[in-house]
Amino acid sequence: MSLVTPTQLRAVLQVSSSLYSDAYLEKVIDTSELVILPLLVSYSSAVTERRIKSNVATLATNTPHNYIVGSSVVVTGVDATFNGTYTVTAIDGEYAFSYAKTNADINTNAVIPNGETYLSGKDAATIYANNPAVYEAIIVVSVEIFQSITAAGGQIEGVDFQPTPYRMGRSLMNRVIGILGKSLDTGAMLA
Repeated sequence: MSLVTPTQLRAVLQVSSSLYSDAYLEKVIDTSELVILPLLVSYSSAVTERRIKSNVATLATNTPHNYIVGSSVVVTGVDATFNGTYTVTAIDGEYAFSYAKTNADINTNAVIPNGETYLSGKDAATIYANNPAVYEAIIVVSVEIFQSITAAGGQIEGVDFQPTPYRMGRSLMNRVIGILGKSLDTGAMLA
């Protein structure tokens, strides 16, 4: 679920659909959401390790997951064996949980890049679907990504016509962190 549509981004960029298709702009929006949404307070954690032993899958997270036995959780980005919606059957401290999974044993190994787990129906995109600050932050990042790709030589000029080669660096996040304010998950920024 995207919080910004290609039509909305196209209106901000003032470009036509004949120049940039919806599919192209959706990639820019998806990239922006992959940057912004993990920074927000939500019922989600990155999955750092996985294992299956005796038909029980166990996932380790990088932040406290806050699940309880019986929680319905969605697992994505791990792999086809682990991805899906499951009911938590056991909690192993703040950073690991288990669920039933019929499969051959898989030894503990790292998940690189990290997968994601979130409470069913409580992912960041759903929680912040109508939040104007999050919408604007995604627009800001989308515009910067679009401009850095399409600018001649990959270099954007500021309003004073000076080249600004580092628009996609940390300063971009600093500009939107002020917009996101109270929705920021400071623990996620440290993880």
